[in-house]
Amino acid sequence: MGSIASFLLARPLVVGGQSAARVYRLGILRLGRFATDDAYSFPVLLGDLGYVEGRNLVVERRSADGKSENMPGLARELVDLRVDAILAVGSIATAAAKVATSTIPVVFLDNGDPVAAGLVQSLARPGGNITGVLITPEGASLAGKRVELLRESVPRAARIALLAPDQQGVTWSQAQETRAAASSLRLGLDVVEVVDGDYARAFATIAALRPQALVVGANAGFVRDRKTIIELAARYRLPAIYEWPRQVKDGGLMSYGANDLETYRQVASYIDRLFKGAKPSDMPIWLPSKLHLVLNLKTARALGLTIPRSVLLRADEVIRE
Repeated sequence: MGSIASFLLARPLVVGGQSAARVYRLGILRLGRFATDDAYSFPVLLGDLGYVEGRNLVVERRSADGKSENMPGLARELVDLRVDAILAVGSIATAAAKVATSTIPVVFLDNGDPVAAGLVQSLARPGGNITGVLITPEGASLAGKRVELLRESVPRAARIALLAPDQQGVTWSQAQETRAAASSLRLGLDVVEVVDGDYARAFATIAALRPQALVVGANAGFVRDRKTIIELAARYRLPAIYEWPRQVKDGGLMSYGANDLETYRQVASYIDRLFKGAKPSDMPIWLPSKLHLVLNLKTARALGLTIPRSVLLRADEVIRE
């Protein structure tokens, strides 16, 4: 019954011989769970471009709930539904979409190297049916730079921890970058994975290792669950660096990376262009033009931490209250 209703909703309505505005169907494919209260969700941002879910937009959401082996089947489901475009969050989702279809336009959001992964031919000319938006400059996770900024902000730190997801291939490259940076700064490093979404256990493990600071890995699930992570970091009095500005605005200490709202709006813009008939092969892979350092001095005060002037002067945004 639900499938029939969705099919009817996706067809143009005919009133008095005139066709009403077209209803577009977007498939969203991701490895982890969807957030339920995310103001930056893509259907919400598409509203700024005139698309309203339930009116002229149908969204088919598919999550593998962390089980990568389920991704190919979910990608085929979206293809069978004849969606107008697929948004693939992460390289695993993008690879599954690439295998499932060579005709439906796909736009990805990722922080890996899509050329090295064989997803596109080049950044300037993707070729095929896939284009996308990169969270970081090509092939860089920024993990090393985050370690440097954290060390400069917490000079007393002799040992740090990396909070990592347990299911994404990108985890390993981030761990490698973090280890290299920690080694060059003569910092001890412990990598602790969040297994089955159990943040309490992960932070208890981290606390037992007694690091003086924390790097929160770049991961969509960590953005979704940011409030839980921020609360636990505060409970254990761990200065932490994050990926996105909104993690700092919600109470995290600091972040370094692209502007999240700008990046997500770019994804919505690409989806809009695909809906209107643009060819993915003609849409260059988007790269952030600027990386942002954001600091939360209220959180720093709560931790009894004084951010060095050298870091303050480089900040793009400082939250004071």
